[in-house]
Amino acid sequence: MNQGFSMFDRAKKMWPLNRSLSGDGVRETLAQISSELPGLAIKNFKSGDKAFDWTFPKEWNVKGATLTDPAGKRICDFSENNLRLVGYSTPFQGTISLDELQGHLFSLPDQPDAIPYVTSYYEENWGFCLTQKEREALIPGDYRVEIDSSLTNGRLDYGELVIPGTNDREVVFSTYVCHPSMANNELSGPVLATQLAASLIKRDNYYSYRFVFLPETIGSLAYMSRNLDDMKRNILAGFILTCVGDEREFSYLPSRKGDSVADKAALEILKSRNIDFIQYSWLDRGSDERQYCSPGADLPVCSVMRSKYGEYPEYHTSLDTLGRVVTAKGLGATLAVYEEIVEYLEALRFPRSRQI
Repeated sequence: MNQGFSMFDRAKKMWPLNRSLSGDGVRETLAQISSELPGLAIKNFKSGDKAFDWTFPKEWNVKGATLTDPAGKRICDFSENNLRLVGYSTPFQGTISLDELQGHLFSLPDQPDAIPYVTSYYEENWGFCLTQKEREALIPGDYRVEIDSSLTNGRLDYGELVIPGTNDREVVFSTYVCHPSMANNELSGPVLATQLAASLIKRDNYYSYRFVFLPETIGSLAYMSRNLDDMKRNILAGFILTCVGDEREFSYLPSRKGDSVADKAALEILKSRNIDFIQYSWLDRGSDERQYCSPGADLPVCSVMRSKYGEYPEYHTSLDTLGRVVTAKGLGATLAVYEEIVEYLEALRFPRSRQI
């Protein structure tokens, strides 16, 4: 089967899962990935543990959530679309007035048909997301709120796969598994990472390859808190796999210094293939390159994307869907670029000094 269609089908299977920083949705996502990558190690951090000056939050799970209007009409239903519930919403049951409810509602006036993606990871709150059209049609009166969620001392899970090569210098691919029901900003990354890893497992490689699947921001910080010394010593090049599934223009975001092996490989392949791409600066950062390239870490990590996060209209909304934004063709074309980046890196030789 064409690799683009394989990735697209993989994304369809993962689509319904309620991914967040933690919880059953993340575990099920990692389980699906590990079924294709048997060497994937599932690891975790416990709620309350520290990563630098960050503290891991409680684990969040949801059994159901609904919002019903005074006439008995169900306005929001978590089972219909998990973007309907604000991420990390606390449990709540009760009846409140429309005026009070408005402080717990989120919509996008400039995108009246889109449900926004909203979270409250580090401040206890609850809320619902709806389209602007739905919000404007709400009738006066009392609304019934039922949120069957839990925040418990649990764990934050992540996946790690190491593919040993002849050389212990590593190429790292990092992607995140914390966004529900968004195709380009979420699922395109892990499905492409899975496909690329599966192909690298089958071949003899000069360099070693490391794939990490984790929640964005706190996940990469947590990973560095355990591995930073080894990463500084071993990483030859690194890439953030996100927003890699649409058919729009390619995007390139450099590492902080912009002159790493990863940067050179990305630019060489994009230019040699005569690909039209938008070149962003480090000031346009916004994903896990912030953490990996932060002062004190300065790892050689950059991003080759399609439509950059925050720069396409469907970003962080219910409109970022499979078929509408992410396609098999888009996934396949981006995979081909990364495969060529790997070949470029494999042709490089950087011997280690044996002198202490």
